[in-house]
Amino acid sequence: MLDRQDRIDASLAAEGYTPTLDRLPRRFADFATLGEALDYASKGSRGMNFHDARGTLIRSYPYSELRDDALAHARRFLALGLKKGDRLALVAETGPEFAACFFGAIYAGLWPVPLPLPTSFGGREAYVDQLVVMLSSSDPQLFLYPEELAEFAAVAAERREVSGRSWESLDEVEAAEAGALPEADQHEIAYLQYSSGSTRFPHGVAVTHRALLDNLHAHGVATEVRESDRCISWLPWYHDMGLVGCMLSPLALQVSSDYLKTEDFARRPLAWLDLISRNPGTSLSYSPTFGYDICSRRTSSQTRAADRFDLSRWRLAGNGADMIRPDVMQAFVDSFADAGFKAQAFCPSYGLAEATLAVSIMPPGEGIRLELVEESELSGVGTPWQERPRRYRAIGNRGKPG
Repeated sequence: MLDRQDRIDASLAAEGYTPTLDRLPRRFADFATLGEALDYASKGSRGMNFHDARGTLIRSYPYSELRDDALAHARRFLALGLKKGDRLALVAETGPEFAACFFGAIYAGLWPVPLPLPTSFGGREAYVDQLVVMLSSSDPQLFLYPEELAEFAAVAAERREVSGRSWESLDEVEAAEAGALPEADQHEIAYLQYSSGSTRFPHGVAVTHRALLDNLHAHGVATEVRESDRCISWLPWYHDMGLVGCMLSPLALQVSSDYLKTEDFARRPLAWLDLISRNPGTSLSYSPTFGYDICSRRTSSQTRAADRFDLSRWRLAGNGADMIRPDVMQAFVDSFADAGFKAQAFCPSYGLAEATLAVSIMPPGEGIRLELVEESELSGVGTPWQERPRRYRAIGNRGKPG
């Protein structure tokens, strides 16, 4: 397997990708801080790979290059007068600029605060209002954003009286003279993560280095990360499953990753499956239930999935962040079984930002497992079952606590 993978990696390298295999011994996130995790990953050749809407590689970004850029940004932040413990808000666009600024904040002892991208709902004013609320609650000393969102972000920064800069303007800042960067303690706060807002308005969660690395270690052990694994994701980096599960986890476990922007997935969801099909190793890829549903609905009943996709090496198809719907999972299996997708690849899980990310994960290879629960007992109504017919509901099992 490894000889074959070596040959495949040589082909990937010729195309510009970071490799799947690496001579660097794998460590399962057993680091004291997130900065230490990047320091170690940078000693190898793995990294991030960014793709356009059609799944074409547009930028490979080895972890070694990410570290160099992050250290340069850390010194720029110090040159701007930011101090350890200050908050740095940044729009979480899937790309090397966000990654470098996020880790630059980590190295400078700042608290990065990922903020959402605009959606198609609500329009400009709703997005600006959302940014203003989050800037008010996180109280950052600096707000960074991509140039294409300057019209929105600058208005929000002005309304909140926060210093705002685009990624591009940050490069014009002369870095502070090289010197010792602030040291981080494992019990200090690493970053602030806004919750998904599924039960109330998103609120900030302070995540320490220790809580994060413990969660990532458990994630790597629970998913049984292998040498041939590669992460493929379209999930947004302002959400905990995207940021922690598909950006920080691969880095801390020294796994190469391939990324589609979330908005590109929304326009061309099957490009996600194209990326997985082209991965010659084994794939780790996650999605809420609706992502699987969209892909099933986009397939043509007159086209065989096997003619376009090869999902036979999709080892772990994570499922979380919304209700686990067995009917949707079965529809996905029905749509893509001919392309090699195995129902056992499904890996239901449960997590929340308040717990850093993962709380429970189904062991790899077990797929979807249903549990019958009695509705009144589940809802806590407490009506004695003898007084009425018992009603059962099938609930998807989300595995064991990590």
